[in-house]
Amino acid sequence: MMFRKNIDQLVLEVHPDRRSAGHAAGIAAAEKLKTILAEKDKARVIFAAAPSQNETLETLVSVSGIEWNKVTAFHMDEYIGLADDASERFSFYLQTHIFSKCPFAEIHLLSGNNPQHLCEEYARKLVAEPIDLICLGIGENGHIAFNDPPVADFNDSQLVKIVELDLPCRQQQVHDACFPNLDAVPKQAVTLTIPALMSGGCLICTVSGQRKGAAVRRMISGNISTECPATILRTHKNCTVFVDRDCYES
Repeated sequence: MMFRKNIDQLVLEVHPDRRSAGHAAGIAAAEKLKTILAEKDKARVIFAAAPSQNETLETLVSVSGIEWNKVTAFHMDEYIGLADDASERFSFYLQTHIFSKCPFAEIHLLSGNNPQHLCEEYARKLVAEPIDLICLGIGENGHIAFNDPPVADFNDSQLVKIVELDLPCRQQQVHDACFPNLDAVPKQAVTLTIPALMSGGCLICTVSGQRKGAAVRRMISGNISTECPATILRTHKNCTVFVDRDCYES
């Protein structure tokens, strides 16, 4: 049975299992998109790329009645140093799970040979108009996007930046079977910063599994601090976090 609770401004929904949590998140994202497009002629959405998003995106693309040709898509973070066609790239994940399945108006990828120029150009695209919806997850170390504790800044002056990946973050990529071993995981990435994420009108966050349990506990009960970057979600006016019981009770 699902139950819901409020923590500060955050809404937490606890579902029996991973699939039901992801499905509920996907339905919530779909309904939000429909509402946005009923009120205005376009929507701008940022998507995370990780196995935690599988069920959410699977559900989202299956919902009928979304005018995808009015939706502009962005993605949240990307590794530095991988080949453009590498299957480990987050752009590859999003292309596979949603971008190739829906007729978006525009898709803006974090890609290019000059990461610093990419940060500046992508930031300009982000601020051109408000971001309506963000679908995201939480890392084992409490990160949101690639804002790991050592680099997270709640008042970051940048919207997009180059970061060094924390060791627990890199190890998570191995846990998720995205890379065969730690040495294969890049050490740098481009990420949207916490102010960029917090600027979204609505945040739909999906988290599952026992390995995320400690981060979720810190998110809902710890001090709001960059020691667990996800704690900042408790201050967002419209954020719902969907978790499974394995995550909530571990």
